[in-house]
Amino acid sequence: MARDLALLIPEIAVLLTAVGALIAEMLRRPHIALLVAVSGLIVATALTVGLIGEDTTVFGGSFRVDELSVWAKLILLPATILAIFLARVDVRGTVREGTVYSLLCFATIGALVLAGAGDTMFLILGTLLTGLATFALVAYPDTDPATEAAMKFFVFASVTGAIMIFGLSYWFGAAGSTLLADLPGIDTMPTAVLLGFVAVVVGLGYKASLVPFHFWAPDAYEGGPLSIAAYLSVVPKVGALFALTQVVSDLAPDSSWAVVIAILAVLSMTYGYLAALVQTNVIRLLAYSSIAQSGYFLLGILAVGASELALPSIILFAAAYAAMNLGAFAVAANAGRTLSDFDGLGRSQPLIGIAMVIFLLSLVGIPPLAGFVGKFLLFAAAIDVQYTWVAVVAIINSVLSLAVYLRLVVPMYRQGNVVVARTDIWLKAVLIIALTVTLLLGVFAQVFVGPFA
Repeated sequence: MARDLALLIPEIAVLLTAVGALIAEMLRRPHIALLVAVSGLIVATALTVGLIGEDTTVFGGSFRVDELSVWAKLILLPATILAIFLARVDVRGTVREGTVYSLLCFATIGALVLAGAGDTMFLILGTLLTGLATFALVAYPDTDPATEAAMKFFVFASVTGAIMIFGLSYWFGAAGSTLLADLPGIDTMPTAVLLGFVAVVVGLGYKASLVPFHFWAPDAYEGGPLSIAAYLSVVPKVGALFALTQVVSDLAPDSSWAVVIAILAVLSMTYGYLAALVQTNVIRLLAYSSIAQSGYFLLGILAVGASELALPSIILFAAAYAAMNLGAFAVAANAGRTLSDFDGLGRSQPLIGIAMVIFLLSLVGIPPLAGFVGKFLLFAAAIDVQYTWVAVVAIINSVLSLAVYLRLVVPMYRQGNVVVARTDIWLKAVLIIALTVTLLLGVFAQVFVGPFA
């Protein structure tokens, strides 16, 4: 028991952080709640560093402390800190400010549970934890659009969650166990494997906003606070995709599940960018961009168990995606929610304009930025397992994405009467950190790839 708890010390630290922030809010001390949340997450990140290189399980194999779950913490905990900085701008001075910081920490625990899941029960628990916290966060503004978005989010969660639980019963019935490690024992029952996998894809695909389980995402991003949209686009999404990676690592590489993943990758990338092309609301545009980026993650998941590039590509792209997406949302928080709000932004605030161009080019996958490194490895992983056609579709969609992101870049350098607004210190912090990671991950790619080689 002591060994297991020691290996779970980062998760325990996040839990204590969430509770501490909640207690501070109960005492009506939002500044203390902010301090507790940020410092607690920093401590949890530091505690995770000591776990690098671990490859074991705890509590009878139900939770994994491996490369994937450790790097999930090293990516998602700092990402949550940046989301809290953005939330500070959105909720500062409101009645329940400290509650937001606490809920963000609770939701992150759910994402970490998903990323380290070694048991089907942890898939359910992680989905519930992230869901319950984020429903409340989306509804926080107490406006009609926020309430409607939260209700749509909740209904989708209820349906997809029920389908996942029902499908997981096939795996339990076939394997006689809820452990993912026992899934290889049911390879002789392909129907049960496929039915259970499809159900898992529905449950986790909703969380990752994969097509066709994405319908809640644009409304939730637009209706809730911008900081919550930024958080939803990164932390629960990456947690769900890492959970899917954990699942497929125990399935036969040549199973029919790979065809399902390939189809979802193509649908998500293509539909996401085509829908983004017609958006005039920047938050909805970034929502559909996020849907498309989820499709790219699936290229790495296709190769899990069959290519050495699979895990490095997923982890590096997750780190790059978190930085560039949070950075893009930080610029939107500074500029506004519509394309017209970006008119002349690059002329009136050159540094912010340059930062936004870098984030968007990284999302496209232009070298030498972080997005290029992640996508290059993802393409290589898919080609390595003979899914070249999916990689080709992904490359074509990267070209299409350039047209999407130029819809933001062009207005930024258009002549316009723009009022120069002072950038909040919290937004500056997010921009500087996100920009630094985006550049360093790209320029010093070999240094970061080395530990995975």
